[in-house]
Amino acid sequence: MADNFFLDNLDLQFRLERLDLREVVEIKEKGYSTANRYPAAPRNYEDARDNYRLLLEVLGDICASVVAPHAAEADEEGAQFCNGEVQYAAATQKAIQALKQAELMGVMLPWQYGGLNLPETLYQMMVEILSRAEAGLMTIFGLQEIASSINEFGSDEMKARVLPRFSRGEVAGAMVLTEPDAGSDLGSVQTRATLDEATGKWHLNGVKRFITNGCADIQLVLARSEAGSSDARGLSLFLVERDETVHIRRIENKLGIHSSPTCEIQYNNTPAELVGKRRFGLMRYAMALMNGARLAVGAQALGIAEAAYREAYQYAQERRQFNQPIANLPAVSRLLLSMRGEIEATRALLSETGCWVDRLKAYEELSSDTERAAANPDVRQKLKQASNLADTLTPLTKYYATEMGNRVCYLAMQIHGGVGYMREFNIERHFRDVRVTNIYEGTSQLQIVAAIGKLLGHALDPLFDEWCAQDYGPELAPLKAQLAEATELLKQATDVLKAQERDMIDYYASDLVNMAVYVLNSWLLLQDAQASERKRDLAQVYLAEHLPDVTRAYQSILNASAAPLQARDTVLGAAF
Repeated sequence: MADNFFLDNLDLQFRLERLDLREVVEIKEKGYSTANRYPAAPRNYEDARDNYRLLLEVLGDICASVVAPHAAEADEEGAQFCNGEVQYAAATQKAIQALKQAELMGVMLPWQYGGLNLPETLYQMMVEILSRAEAGLMTIFGLQEIASSINEFGSDEMKARVLPRFSRGEVAGAMVLTEPDAGSDLGSVQTRATLDEATGKWHLNGVKRFITNGCADIQLVLARSEAGSSDARGLSLFLVERDETVHIRRIENKLGIHSSPTCEIQYNNTPAELVGKRRFGLMRYAMALMNGARLAVGAQALGIAEAAYREAYQYAQERRQFNQPIANLPAVSRLLLSMRGEIEATRALLSETGCWVDRLKAYEELSSDTERAAANPDVRQKLKQASNLADTLTPLTKYYATEMGNRVCYLAMQIHGGVGYMREFNIERHFRDVRVTNIYEGTSQLQIVAAIGKLLGHALDPLFDEWCAQDYGPELAPLKAQLAEATELLKQATDVLKAQERDMIDYYASDLVNMAVYVLNSWLLLQDAQASERKRDLAQVYLAEHLPDVTRAYQSILNASAAPLQARDTVLGAAF
């Protein structure tokens, strides 16, 4: 077992060193004036970066020494349900206590509420580290996004009352959206929110299902506040502090992440507080909340993939067949190279996306301050660019990271062979745990739907054009030429698909999304390739594997046929 899950991860350290959040941190720290009121706040950017590294080291130590050694126990015992109450596994409780003692439970909250004011990008690095140690624990730690949403949309009184409790680790959060008949289609949510005109108090009635950490003390609940409405415009978001009117009916018996309780909840005239404005519940607040959660799930999948790769690599070095370690066999080394390339590409993608999300939040904060906005006349243009890229990159990242995690765990089990199928080996747990990541917080298919409109509008072209204009030197020139050609194929495919009918666009959308994410990742790795010989070799491995995928997807779009859609009913209907 490693001594520290941050210090033993050279690529994660590489990402931290290359991270440029100078402008973001200066805005978040109000020109570093926060240090005048809060001694722990950074006094300059170098101070902030030192703090970030220290936090990652602290978390890395806890994950290596406390969390990971007992991950199998947490999985085996799982969350328990008895007499209407949920109890975490003993190993999970021990891990949560260690995180509380290290004061890591409210890291993204502002200093005034006891938080550490961390950028989103750093938080996702923490989620990755924790997920590598124990994926189920991440769903408790990772729901700090709940507190961030309260900070963003709640009233001053609500924030002052609730947020310090998050920072102290006294409460956990839950995002309560899904219902038995409203999963992907959240616009059809039926849980009712009723306003008592005499008292001005809201009350909730209804049933929610598949709620991660649904036993949490603080819950953000999506409910129908407008009588007679039937779509998203009738939904609002409410804060519930769990009491006796919140009845947990059951917890689900799941394939994986056993330490994370997934609850079915019934609200029985439950007192609730409106968050923000009425009717903004889904389209504004819940969507913002889900976007943060989607990045966290991407980081979760990345952490699980890192753990699975390390298990597979170690096993391939130790397992001997044909008088040599199986790692020496080309069929096995190809799998390991593919896994490593995808993991590091995902880490680069998650970091890039996190930076644009951080810029978006910083520019929103700046533009809302009249005096500071006047001193930054280009903030509106920066806000527009950051919003466009954050909205495009977030679904792409969630899609690619979680599909990648599933591929890596599949290959890691394949390298183990028969023993990997046995519960005595950790890979079996990783294989089960990762499977949910491309399902919850929006399936991969929903991420494609979320991304396709932006891609058809060439949202990533400014990034591609900027990267293509850079000089990578003579040694990397051949890779750049290949990538420039692939980028041109992507642009052509975009215009070809955009000219199709709606059903055809939807049918072939996954091909365009795959093209986009492979091209995007390749550019990110090409930039990394300038840093070291190893990164150059890794970029070559990734491009050699995935640029042919770009060509295949291009041909699929170029030769798009309506025949599959026309034959759908006869082919599928005749199968039974």
